[in-house]
Amino acid sequence: MILSRISMYPLLVILLLIISCMSSESSQFSIGSRSILRTINDDTGSTELHDVVVELNDSNFKDILRKIPASIAVVEFFAHWCPACRNYKPQYEKVARIFNGPNAAHPGIILMARVDCALKINAKLCDRFSVDRYPLLLWGKPGKFASAAGWDGKDGEIMSIKDGRTAERLLDWFNKKMNSSYGFDDKKYEHEHLQSNLSNPLLPEQIAQAVFDVEEATSSAFDLILQHKMIKPGTKAALVRFLQLLVAHHPSRRCRKGSAEILVNLDDLYPPVIGTNNKESGITENATTTLGSFQICGKDVPRGYWMFCRGSKNDTRGFSCGLWVLFHSLSVKIEDGESHMTFTTICDFIDNFFLCEECRHHFLDTCSRVYSPFNSTRDFALWLWETHNKVNERLRKEEDALGTGDPNYPKMIWPPKQLCPSCHLSLSQLSDTNSQDNWDKDEVFKFLASYYGKTLLSLYKDKGLLWDDEAQHSHAEEQTTATNPVVVPIGAALAIAVASCAFGALACFWRSQQKSRKPRRSWS
Repeated sequence: MILSRISMYPLLVILLLIISCMSSESSQFSIGSRSILRTINDDTGSTELHDVVVELNDSNFKDILRKIPASIAVVEFFAHWCPACRNYKPQYEKVARIFNGPNAAHPGIILMARVDCALKINAKLCDRFSVDRYPLLLWGKPGKFASAAGWDGKDGEIMSIKDGRTAERLLDWFNKKMNSSYGFDDKKYEHEHLQSNLSNPLLPEQIAQAVFDVEEATSSAFDLILQHKMIKPGTKAALVRFLQLLVAHHPSRRCRKGSAEILVNLDDLYPPVIGTNNKESGITENATTTLGSFQICGKDVPRGYWMFCRGSKNDTRGFSCGLWVLFHSLSVKIEDGESHMTFTTICDFIDNFFLCEECRHHFLDTCSRVYSPFNSTRDFALWLWETHNKVNERLRKEEDALGTGDPNYPKMIWPPKQLCPSCHLSLSQLSDTNSQDNWDKDEVFKFLASYYGKTLLSLYKDKGLLWDDEAQHSHAEEQTTATNPVVVPIGAALAIAVASCAFGALACFWRSQQKSRKPRRSWS
């Protein structure tokens, strides 16, 4: 059935009413890793080295360790009155600088933290982990620390580090435990654990780290929009459509909720100001300041570093990589009826809010060459994949000529045969041996749907940060519903459901209007 503009208003009104109930919940979250990382990232201009070990206490212990993206946590239980603890602090900080802080050579791998057991607030926490000496160093997964009701030394998932009395011995213990070779002289952006070794069987699972980069890119994009004052009467509609897409299909629940809160407050913050010539004359300066207080992906983001998208040099990969992963994730999560609306939404977003002028023009040129609407998720996902490969091919030629590329992450046609053998047709399968199109696109779509869908979300799922709607199946393969779904407020769940319906209704309306129009070479 074809929906009119008027029939959609009740859906949007319900969305606004439900999401407004969510805004009060956000203030109830306890302090997260973002503020902690901001503390250790603070640059006051002093040459004195700041502490980078994260200070934990009983009130933030579970929350930070549950949400932190690091795969390992090391917690030092100490007492501030203990002379041995004071003498050990420089040793512990020396190792922590490799993994924590703004200049860490290997961020996001190990969180190094400490708990002061001499403080009354931490008495029960230290008792829970059977602290019987100072300092006591424990090693384990962050989620295990957060969920542990107690530890008596017998649980093998959390273990005591007995040979770490000096920085050198502690780092040597880490390297033996992780089969790694981290060193004190490692430079920032050197990270052998993420090298592009295509024969590495762990490579497909590395995309799971990118869910944190998608959050980082979303937050960075929103900050850039505010910083450069890009929300104007002519761009507001494009931003609203993009936020609606994020509310319905962003892979991170934190970003879905934050996008919804911004969307519901946008009209209040940016009401149309009609001038004497009956045209919108602009936006108030206070609105940008107010909107800047919203955290589109929650208190933990931005973290200040990249994981899957981290290049071997400061100026490579990062934001653009995270944005591409976001777009690919959206492309495999939408329904068939949303495919062309998603296409126009992403093209409009790049047109209005992407600051790299040459990149923007190239992308928009590709958008303008789409002559008929997309009718399926598969068609749009494959178009985005082909577009990304064309971008990589063009940039690789330029970077090779100028020597500006990342030596460890050269641009490549994706996916490589080592990662998806079935995506590549053999010579016997090619109908035209002279054709350069040697892809099995059905297999490519299956790969994209799994890689940017189920696999991307696997780490997030392990940390228990997904909502029930992540259990929905993709078009390429069924994703089973979690056996222990996370309990969420009913208002929040309804908000996401209604937002998805609203975006689908918008897509349905747009497509109904296009049936009576001729295809155009360009869009506006």
